[in-house]
Amino acid sequence: MGDVAERVAAGLLACDQTVAVAESCTGGGVGACLTARGGSSAYFLGGVIAYANRIKAALLGVQESILERHGAVSAPVAEEMAIGVRARCGADYGIAVTGIAGPDGGTEEKPVGLVFVAVASGLGCHVLELRLAGDRPAIRKQSVDAALGLLLETLHSA
Repeated sequence: MGDVAERVAAGLLACDQTVAVAESCTGGGVGACLTARGGSSAYFLGGVIAYANRIKAALLGVQESILERHGAVSAPVAEEMAIGVRARCGADYGIAVTGIAGPDGGTEEKPVGLVFVAVASGLGCHVLELRLAGDRPAIRKQSVDAALGLLLETLHSA
């Protein structure tokens, strides 16, 4: 478990709060980091790995119209994923990650390395757009780190 994940765990425990995750390109990496620590059931409720758009819609409540208009890799979809997983799991915080980890799937408009991370709380939702470099494992790791960092920042500002 990395330093940021330890600090997130400590912050959630100190406030007696919980988190749930909605992941696409990270394939469960955020959840794995959050549950690497013993006792993580005190703050981690669960998550959804939603690669397919129909899973984003059915399990997370992402509106079909937003998926069609903006595409799965977009700020509005990341926001709806975070809000959706928070609501469906009954968590204090919802984290979402959607992006293009490569090596395929990128376009000129949405290149490999384009990732959106979002954190939803009772105070709203914050989304970051990232342009990451590297191979697939590097992009996925950077995405996990960014999601945990955004949650840590949100915890400190609450």
